[in-house]
Amino acid sequence: MKYLSSLKNRYFEPCGYKDIIQLSIPLVLSTGCWSIQQFVDGVFLSWYSADALAASMPAGILSFCIVSFFLGTVSYINTFVAQYHGSGQNNRISSAIWQAIYFALFSEIALLCILPFARHIISWSGHPPALAIMEDQYFCIVCSGSGFMILASAMSSFYSGRGKTWTIMWVNISGTIVNILLDYALIFGNWGFPELGIQGAALATVASYANNAFWFTLLLFCPSKNRKEYCILSQWRLDKDLFWRLARYGAPNGVHFVLDMVSFTFFIFLIGKIGRLELTATTMAFQINNVIFFPMMGFSMGNAILVGQQLGKNRPDIAVRCTWSNFHLTFCYMTIVASLYCFYPTLFINPFAAKAEPGTFDKIREIGIILLRFIAFYSIFDTFNLIFSSALKGAGDTRFIMFYSSFLGFLFLVLPPYLIISTGKGNIYIAWIFLSLFCTFSGLGFFWRFQTGKWKSMRVIGKKA
Repeated sequence: MKYLSSLKNRYFEPCGYKDIIQLSIPLVLSTGCWSIQQFVDGVFLSWYSADALAASMPAGILSFCIVSFFLGTVSYINTFVAQYHGSGQNNRISSAIWQAIYFALFSEIALLCILPFARHIISWSGHPPALAIMEDQYFCIVCSGSGFMILASAMSSFYSGRGKTWTIMWVNISGTIVNILLDYALIFGNWGFPELGIQGAALATVASYANNAFWFTLLLFCPSKNRKEYCILSQWRLDKDLFWRLARYGAPNGVHFVLDMVSFTFFIFLIGKIGRLELTATTMAFQINNVIFFPMMGFSMGNAILVGQQLGKNRPDIAVRCTWSNFHLTFCYMTIVASLYCFYPTLFINPFAAKAEPGTFDKIREIGIILLRFIAFYSIFDTFNLIFSSALKGAGDTRFIMFYSSFLGFLFLVLPPYLIISTGKGNIYIAWIFLSLFCTFSGLGFFWRFQTGKWKSMRVIGKKA
C-alpha cells in the first residue's frame, strides 16, 4: 500500500508522471512519425531491391551527418524558449525564434556549398559501384532539401518550448502521410508516377520536410494571438546578443550532433567494407530499432523542455524530480522492448522478408537476429544516455556533452573497428561489441555528470530584464 501511495503521489505531483506523459506523448508520436517514415522507406526499398535498402543507410546517415551541425544548433533554441517561458519573459520568445530562422536560412546556403565536396566521401568508401551510385543519388537529393527540415525545427520550437506539443504532433503526422504516399508512388512507379527507386524515396523524404515547414510557417505567423501577445511579426530584427548566445550554447550541441554522426557514419561505412549482406543486416536492425527507439526521444525532448522551464523559474529541485520521473517511465519501456528483441526477434524482421529474395534474405535474417540482441543489451544504457543528457541540455551544459561524446565516439566507434576491419581480422559482431561499449559508457558518463549537480546553476537566457 505504501508503494502504491508513493506511485500515486509521484503521478500527480508537479513534474511527476502525469505532467511528463501529457507533455511527452505528442512528442513521442512526433518522433514516432519520423521513425515510421524510416521504417516504411526501409520496407519499400527492401521490396524494390536489397541493394537499394543497403545504400539508403550509409547515404542517409552521411546526409544527416552533414546536416546535423545546423540542425543541432537551431533546435537548441527550444531550450531558450523553455527558459524564457518559465521566467515569464514572453517578449523574448519571438526574438529567439527569429534568430533560429535566420540561422536556418544560412544553413541551407551552407549545405548547397558543402554538397559537392561531401560527395567524395561516398567514392572513398570503396563500396561496390552499383551501391555507390545509389548512395550518391539518395545523398544528393536528401541533403539538398534538408533546409526545410532545419527551418521547420526552428519554427516548431515556438510551440515545443512552451509545452504546446500537440501542434507539433499534427504537423509531423501530416508529413508522415505525405512521405508514405509519395514513397509508394515514386519508388515503384504507381498512380502514374515514374519508377524512381531509391531516388523516389529521397524525393518523398524532402517533400515531407517541405510539408512541415509550410505548416509551421502558417501556424507561426497567421494566428492573431501570436502577433499580439508574442509580437511575432515585430520581433524580426537580428538580435546580436541573442544570436551569439544561440551560437555559444547551440553550436556545441550542433558539434555534438556532428561528431556523433561522423563516428556513426564511419562505423556504418566500415560495416559496408565487411560485406553487402552485413551492411544490409545492419541497416535493417537500425531501421527496426528506429521505430522503437525514437519514440523514447520524445520523452527525452519533453524532459529537456520541463527542465528548462523549471530552471527558468529557479526551481532546480523540481527539475531533478522531473528527470527521475522521466527515467522511471523510459526505463520500464526499454526493458519491455529489450525483452521482445531477445525472445521474439522475428516479429520485427518478418516485414522485411515479405517481398525480399528468399535465398539472400535467410542469411540477412540470421545476422539480424543476433544484431537485435546487441541492441537489446545497449538500449538499457541508452535510457541513461537520453534522459540524463536531456537534463544537461535543458540547463545549457552542452560543452560537456560535446567533449565527452566526441571522445567516446573516437574511442569506440572509429579507432578499434577501423583497425580490426582494415587488417581483416574482425567481423560484424566484433564491430557491434564496440558499438555496445559506446552506448554503455555514454549512459554512465551522463548519469555521473547529472549527479554532480553542476548543471543546476546554469542558464542560457542571461539575466531577466
